[in-house]
Amino acid sequence: MLKEVIREELEDRVDINLSPMIDCIFILLIFFILTTVFVQETGIEVDKPEAAGSVPLEEDSILIGITGDERIFYGGQEIGLSGVRPTVHRIVLSEDVSVVIQADKNASHGIFSKVYGEAKAAGAKRVHFSTDNVLNPIEG
Repeated sequence: MLKEVIREELEDRVDINLSPMIDCIFILLIFFILTTVFVQETGIEVDKPEAAGSVPLEEDSILIGITGDERIFYGGQEIGLSGVRPTVHRIVLSEDVSVVIQADKNASHGIFSKVYGEAKAAGAKRVHFSTDNVLNPIEG
C-alpha cells in the first residue's frame, strides 16, 4: 500500500518545459537586434553655433564633423574634403538617409559650403546643419 502511494506521488510530479519560453526570448532578442538603430557619431567634439529655431532630426543620419581648423571627420576618422563625396555616396546608395553637418562655430562658411556641395553632389537629398538650441530670453 505504501509503495503504491509513493509511486502515485512520483507519477504526479509536474515538470515545467522551458523550451517554449527560451524560444520566445531568442525571438525577442533577434527582433531587437535587427530593429535597433545605431547612431554613427562624428568622433570629434565640435563647438556648434547657437540658434533659436533648432528642431530635432531623425536618428539615422550621416554625421560629418568640421573642426575649427577646418578638418573634416566621419566616424572618428579624418576624411578631408575629397572623402565626403565617396563616403556619402556609398551610404546613400544603400539607404535614404539625411546628412547632418556638425561644423564648429569657428569654421569658415567656405568649408561648410564645400562640404554641403560635396554631400549634394553625392546624391544626398536632405542636408542639414547642426546647431545648439538656445531658448529665447523672456522679455520683461
